[in-house]
Amino acid sequence: MTQNPATDNPNAEPAVDETATLSPEEIIQANFAKIEAERDDLKDKLLRTLADMENLRRRTEREIGDAKTYAVTSFARDMLGAADNLRRALESLPDTARSTEEPALKALIEGVDLTERDLLKTLERHGVRKIDPLGEKFDPNMHQAMFEAPDPEVAKGLVSKVVQSGYKIGERVLRPALVGISAGGPKPQATEGGDPTPTAH
Repeated sequence: MTQNPATDNPNAEPAVDETATLSPEEIIQANFAKIEAERDDLKDKLLRTLADMENLRRRTEREIGDAKTYAVTSFARDMLGAADNLRRALESLPDTARSTEEPALKALIEGVDLTERDLLKTLERHGVRKIDPLGEKFDPNMHQAMFEAPDPEVAKGLVSKVVQSGYKIGERVLRPALVGISAGGPKPQATEGGDPTPTAH
């Protein structure tokens, strides 16, 4: 019988089997603990992956919603000039022109009025809403102040005049409203010496 020189080296130390010193119950317990640790690790990774996927789903839904809402922003901003011009055309008419009996002029005024309303309805269908802040508290996020003037009928800090209407798309301002702010009523003029009514002697 031939001897294998690799395995029959008389000086080599015998390989130590660590499991040989453990009882079968201890081996089962060690393997069970290892399997439990692997299970817990995989469960943690699975939960993290599920949370990441849920966050990605929500973010994607939000981005799709924003894309739908704000996709027409540039086009809508360009259309505001046409809406402004139609409004200016109607406001430039004298009061007598609206009550005219001349059919051609009456039809023209009605046509411009109808075109403006149709344009605003079309913009509204696409999420663009008009900001008309007359009488509201001044909001620098929505309004752009052009001037401040005394107005006894409007409280201080409220919008007393709308120079140009603003527009919103979704929750974003497409164009701020150009407004005048009330400074309240005129201040009473005090006479010299602090006595408004002179006394007669």
